[in-house]
Formats: sequence, structure tokens, C-alpha cells
Amino acid sequence: MKSLLCLAALTATTLLYGVTAHAAGVEFSVGQTGKSTQTYRLGLQSDWDRSWLQSDVGRLTGYWSGAYTYWDGDKASSNHSLSFSPVFVYEFSGESVKPYIEAGIGVALFAHTEVEDNKLGSAFQFEDRIGFGLRFAGGHELGVRVTHYSNAGIRTPNDGIESYALHYTLPL
Repeated sequence: MKSLLCLAALTATTLLYGVTAHAAGVEFSVGQTGKSTQTYRLGLQSDWDRSWLQSDVGRLTGYWSGAYTYWDGDKASSNHSLSFSPVFVYEFSGESVKPYIEAGIGVALFAHTEVEDNKLGSAFQFEDRIGFGLRFAGGHELGVRVTHYSNAGIRTPNDGIESYALHYTLPL
């Protein structure tokens, strides 16, 4: 639990610095795992304010993501996690609506090493994500995301777990 609080403090400090320096947003997400555990995610995003490979088709950009996720299982399998990830985004050109795809690899810290019947092996996990969605004029965003958590074989067992979610980002 002490490690979870340290990660929360580090994530909050990093994101607050990013919010003051770049455009930011608040992410709300609802999803579920393959075994029907509901997930609820609240996060902050801070844009990198950089782009690469800019063309008439689109551009590559990204953001920092820090989030808290509640895993709503039965009493024995409910869990909490904090995560922090750099996320790359390819944003396609558009006037008022811009489709995008995203991918990122970051870290997460779980309160317990078990979710549903999945034994994570350690509280420390890697967070891999892939998603797609739409960015609207004014910075609002709506998308679908698959997020996988695993300790990459650092400790056994390493069952891992996925969350399939719908997310909305409100610009700050």
C-alpha cells in the first residue's frame, strides 16, 4: 500500500507539471474484462505539444497519461490500480472531427495481486494499450481502448488481465 501511495504522489506531481505546461484533459472510462468484471477509470492527460510525420493525411503526436482504475469484482476480487504511460497517437486530418489510433506502454501498480481468477504475480505491472476514436473540435474525445496488464514474466504467476473500455476525454 505504501508503494501505491508513492506512485500516486509521483503520478500527480508529474501530471500537475504537465497540465501547467501543455494542453490537458480529464479521461473518464468504463469497461469490462473478459470475465465481466467492470472497470472504471479516471485519468489525466497531458499533450506532448509536438508532432512528427505531419502530412496531408495526418500527424504523429502523443500524450502522458496517469490514471486510477477501480476493478469492480466481487468482494474477494475487487482491486485498485494506478498507472502512468506515454501514449503515441496518429491523428488523421479533418476539419471538426479527427479520427485517431493510439498505442502506449507504461507501468501500473495494483493494490492486490489478484483480479478475478487471474494471479498477477506482483503488484507491479506493465500497461499496454491500443485504441481508436474521434477527436472533436474543442478537444473532446471519444474512443475505444483495449488495455493489457502483465508483469512480463518478472514474477510468476503471470496470468495478466485485459480491460475493454469506452472512454471520453474532457479538455481542461
